[in-house]
Amino acid sequence: MTGEWTRRGRPVVTAIAGFELAQLLLVSAVVLLAALLRGFTGFGFALVAVPVFSLIMAPTEAVVLSVLLTLTISLFGIRSYWGVVPLKPMWPLVLMAFVGTVAGTWVVTVISASGFRLWAGLSVILACLGMTLFRPSGRPLHPVFSWLTGLLSGLMNGALAIPGPPMIIYAMLHEPQPQRSRALLMTFFLAASLLALVTYTAAGFVNMRSVGYFLTALPALYAGDRLGYYLFRRFGSALYRRITLVGLLAMGLSIVIGTLL
Repeated sequence: MTGEWTRRGRPVVTAIAGFELAQLLLVSAVVLLAALLRGFTGFGFALVAVPVFSLIMAPTEAVVLSVLLTLTISLFGIRSYWGVVPLKPMWPLVLMAFVGTVAGTWVVTVISASGFRLWAGLSVILACLGMTLFRPSGRPLHPVFSWLTGLLSGLMNGALAIPGPPMIIYAMLHEPQPQRSRALLMTFFLAASLLALVTYTAAGFVNMRSVGYFLTALPALYAGDRLGYYLFRRFGSALYRRITLVGLLAMGLSIVIGTLL
């Protein structure tokens, strides 16, 4: 009977989805924080989650888990952002994101774990720089900028499951209102996560282990999303940029420094 309740001497409950208990707690804490940030700002889930996921699992597993959770959280809150911004101007972004995602998916199969963490951390810092240097103007952007943004976001989506940095810069330039900027990002990331999940499935990355990771993280995902959305409704206009910049920059620097040391 003992063999039915333990795995290599460990209780089964502490090895759910291949995680030790400490890993389960770490994943849940990271997902809660990432979902809170994403519910508040409209982005940031993968920026927070992927670098930490990559510390305890292979790059392919990290990106699959992030994409599954990003897609789910996008569906959780779809009523809060769907229809706030028009969909037609987003088609160039989504089309080029598809091209980039297909190309980027190949990268994740050849990049090392340390290289993956380094690029993920640098992506976070790039997003912060974009928010610092570029202020929303509300002026129409040249169509070429939309195509280029979609392509770069797609490449990062496929390679790192982090499509955010180029798109954040685009949103900061394009939408001066926090509510519209948040809705633009959330709508795009819904499409990006669907594209990534399709390409990862075709590449054979998705398996039962990925599903196990996903199921263990769901409660923290839902709690963080609800709390983030509540905070956005109360404080979004005043604290939107400040909280995002400080939190993401600290995380990005810590990941990069930890990888290089």
